[in-house]
Amino acid sequence: MTRKLTLLLMSGFVSGLLGFISPVYATETSATFTIEKMTCAVCPLTVRKAMERVDGVLDAEVNFDSKTATVKYDDERTTPEEIARASTEVGYPASLSDS
Repeated sequence: MTRKLTLLLMSGFVSGLLGFISPVYATETSATFTIEKMTCAVCPLTVRKAMERVDGVLDAEVNFDSKTATVKYDDERTTPEEIARASTEVGYPASLSDS
């Protein structure tokens, strides 16, 4: 078999194999939390870092003025309760917001 034919056959095999593999995507969910005891500009950084350390959290945005955090997470890997616990454990009690 020639080198060119071998490469062509291998390329077709790999392409065919990849057609059977479907990507797995995270189920992205968003939740808003009310955060207590934030008193300075450093507090939101601490809350954000704590929340982002939770396995499954994709992004956390903390707003000092509104005392809230909006978190995007994979709902197959974590829950709002686990995310709130992470903030609470670093001194900033968090609860799921009604809005």
